[in-house]
Amino acid sequence: MKRILIGIAAASLLLVVLTGVFGGNGLHVNAQQGNGVGECEDPFEGQTIRFNVSFWQETDFCQRNIDLSTVLSGGPPPDGIPPIDNPVYESVADASKWLSDESPVVAVEIDGEARAYPLAILTWHEIVNTELNGMPITVTFCPLCNSALVFDRNVDGEILDFGVSGNLRNSDLIMYDRQTDSWWQQFTGEGIVGVYTDTQLEFVPSQVVGFAQFAEEFPDAEVISRDTGASRSYGRNPYAGYDSTSAPFLFEGDLDDRLPATSRVLAGVISGEPTAYPFSALQDEVVINDTVGERDVVAIWQPGSRSALDASSIDESRDIGTAGVFSRELEDGTVLTFVVEGDAIVDEQTGSEWNLFGRATAGELEGTELRPVLAAPHFWFAWAAFQPETTVYGLE
Repeated sequence: MKRILIGIAAASLLLVVLTGVFGGNGLHVNAQQGNGVGECEDPFEGQTIRFNVSFWQETDFCQRNIDLSTVLSGGPPPDGIPPIDNPVYESVADASKWLSDESPVVAVEIDGEARAYPLAILTWHEIVNTELNGMPITVTFCPLCNSALVFDRNVDGEILDFGVSGNLRNSDLIMYDRQTDSWWQQFTGEGIVGVYTDTQLEFVPSQVVGFAQFAEEFPDAEVISRDTGASRSYGRNPYAGYDSTSAPFLFEGDLDDRLPATSRVLAGVISGEPTAYPFSALQDEVVINDTVGERDVVAIWQPGSRSALDASSIDESRDIGTAGVFSRELEDGTVLTFVVEGDAIVDEQTGSEWNLFGRATAGELEGTELRPVLAAPHFWFAWAAFQPETTVYGLE
């Protein structure tokens, strides 16, 4: 418990330090500082405002789909946690000089071109605006929710550049776009305040995996480097002990007691149904064949990826493994059933072997790739806050 409290205190100190450096002025402000931009008489009437409105003179608060009272300042002002706008990349070989085999990375692959984004870097920056194989994307990580998500930042033909607002909702990062100062919920990819209210960003499939797992699958890929233009202790975890706390930082909602608050779940909305696979169940079963709605899916877990939110050094943290969800139906309509045989994952229909990226590595189906299902690892409290009607595998 002592280590957890120290870790959370360190995270709080980080926010306070950033606030001092970049000029934030606290939680409670006079709402009338803002101009609202839109045509409503007073966008803040009846709202308890706990963020600095003076930072948001161009934001149209008249357009929103949330109660502004649910928004909290996390401490830093906009981009006080600086996003990476001009990322520099290096080879897998160069990245291996500072990353360990089990260093967690966000793996993104678009039409055969792949990149890795280490959580050692994302923990300190939270957003990377970039492009991959011609697609403009934003790679995001909210440490407080343990949510790594990737989005297409082309919205109706406009390429948006995202920043860190410094504000939180349900403990989750609120992003903003620099084109309109609209606010976006990182957890859902939805516009929540401003001219892009109700606009949905398109998710780009990704996985959080160990660096060695990524390197084996994509040996010729690129990895974002530590040459970010900022001075940060990459590889250190400013939230030490956070993934063992029962009291999530700056979270005011009701905790869903079906699972511990910061237990990990692999979760997504599958066939319209919010579904969560606890990492504890995944570790026990390794593969879970499931049918959600009318969709046949498989959840696969493998060891080899460390927590980014455990020990003060990420590479000294515990191995929590990695997981992904895939469709079990092949293009010809065949539905596969997966089992574990020794150290291998095989399908019962052909005996082909499969890896954690959903690719057959040996056997009759070698080279075949399962279609990924949009799902990502999250802390349970955050997933339940945004998807309270979720079904939890093994509990329902």
